Amino acid sequence: MKKICFIASSGGHFEQLMMLKPLMEENDSFIVTEKTDYQIMRKEMKFYYLKQVNRRELTFVFKMLQNILKSFRIFYIEKPDIVISTGALSTIPMCLIAKLFNKKLIFIESFAKVNSPTLSGKLLYYFADQFYVQWEEMLDIYPNAIFKGGIY
Repeated sequence: MKKICFIASSGGHFEQLMMLKPLMEENDSFIVTEKTDYQIMRKEMKFYYLKQVNRRELTFVFKMLQNILKSFRIFYIEKPDIVISTGALSTIPMCLIAKLFNKKLIFIESFAKVNSPTLSGKLLYYFADQFYVQWEEMLDIYPNAIFKGGIY
């Protein structure tokens, strides 16, 4: 059985990731997300937390460096075979670490993006083994992506 890391930032990205809960339950899985004030502890899954980052904040570089180190630590502890991400910024280190160690990366572009890319999507499109879009129009932006409809 493959070990899968499911990773997303907080908010809508996390809610989209949780649409994959049946897949999480079928596999040896763990979840990585941002620690926020409105945290809900879920006992049925193993969770790890990253710093919440915003590229417009002065503390951005410091928090991203912390997330890079935390991502390496989580990767070392869990040793996932596959990383599945719905974005955004805080997830990029784990996604790139997966590729650095020749693991499979699956990225799902945000449901909210109908005709423009996310910044994380633009970067990870070039690294992902499978890149999914949830709107057919997004194939114009990501011609090698896979369209199977929304995950909702």
